[in-house]
Amino acid sequence: MDFLPPIAHLETIDRRELNRLLVAWGHRMGVYSRPTYTFEAHHALFSHGEPVAVTAAGETAREVVGQTGIRRDEAVELVRLCASRPDLCRPMLRLWREFVFPPIALMHGRTVAVSYQDEALHSGDLYRFDGWQILGKGGGGGTDARTGRPSRKMKIWGWASSEVARAQLRDRVTTDRRIAA
Repeated sequence: MDFLPPIAHLETIDRRELNRLLVAWGHRMGVYSRPTYTFEAHHALFSHGEPVAVTAAGETAREVVGQTGIRRDEAVELVRLCASRPDLCRPMLRLWREFVFPPIALMHGRTVAVSYQDEALHSGDLYRFDGWQILGKGGGGGTDARTGRPSRKMKIWGWASSEVARAQLRDRVTTDRRIAA
């Protein structure tokens, strides 16, 4: 009987390897240089033993996610998603939300995954076509108080692991928007 080695698999990687791949593949935001809060988790999708896509996840930099009302201790932020070629970002996103996010959420008591989409760089279709919801907006005016760089307009996307949790997330965001209005 012939043994066929795995064609593709996910694997945990360290920050050094993550950053090497982000640079090699030209990620527009560059290396992952955030401080580690409670946790960080980096993963790669391998094909025939070579990395072809990566994710970086951790706590949000801010205490509250944009104007969504979601607190840092409720969320896992997908901070980077990058691939050796563009058509691999979508499968990596799906694999991350199905197989990586749930155990991270369970381990750290989180209920929602969030990701910021820079409106100047991306349309958001990647998240929309994967079933994520728009939760709100972030950035957009003045200077980032943490970095001194000009602020950029962001859409905030969210994903919850179950239909019930997604409905609660939708209801919560809708309620928060009504209260803010």
